[in-house]
Amino acid sequence: MIDCRLLIDPPAGGAWNMAVDEVLLAWVAQTGGCAWRFYQWDEPTLSLGYFQPYEDRQRHRASHFCPVVRRATGGGAIVHDAELTYSLAVPSGSPLAKRRLDLYRTVHSTLIEVLAARGISASLCEAVGRGSKATEPFLCFERRSPGDVLVGAHKIAGSAQRRRHGAVLQHGSVLVERSVAAPELPGLNDLTADPMREETLVGLWLPAVGRRLGWRFVEQPLTRQERRQAGDLAETQYGSAAWNPRRAQGENSF
Repeated sequence: MIDCRLLIDPPAGGAWNMAVDEVLLAWVAQTGGCAWRFYQWDEPTLSLGYFQPYEDRQRHRASHFCPVVRRATGGGAIVHDAELTYSLAVPSGSPLAKRRLDLYRTVHSTLIEVLAARGISASLCEAVGRGSKATEPFLCFERRSPGDVLVGAHKIAGSAQRRRHGAVLQHGSVLVERSVAAPELPGLNDLTADPMREETLVGLWLPAVGRRLGWRFVEQPLTRQERRQAGDLAETQYGSAAWNPRRAQGENSF
């Protein structure tokens, strides 16, 4: 068994949530350890993928009232409301990090296992045709990529990655219920007869991940120094007027 740092955090704002994940990514690169974090958001928040044009948010009227934060990971926009977010950081030299899809499939298959135990039939999305970026839906959960988790025709979980500082960060989101800020997207509780709270999903999912990856989760909240670092990042980067409207140029490893 390998110890993996675990954080289960209370709801917080978008800038803070993104800053904490960057601090954990740096910790993994420095220590060679791994870190898993579950968290939620203190108000409905729209997170843009790293390469998404800020102006594209005008395409989605239902989320106009939401504050916006830009993720360090790619993919489409996500409305963080009635959902559960996780982040996973592993060293770039880890066998898990060698191929992008391996990490997606490994994590998502454990979610499918947990849902199956509750009588919910879910599956991994297989290969899909690629359209042009100009025609891609704005919301992540209206897109389909290999490794996504589907319940019937509906996507209920997806992930995106960023390789940086000798480590890989994977963000993932599980839709639990339909949000007023994204009424077109049903969540797990809208699709099944056995509703569950986010806390229940955490309690069921963590042991499944630990068994699959051979990890023993050890709760280790942020240190004082890490909280200061996260606060600085939240203020100067993720919460700044310059960061969120900015669109990254070029491609990266996602």
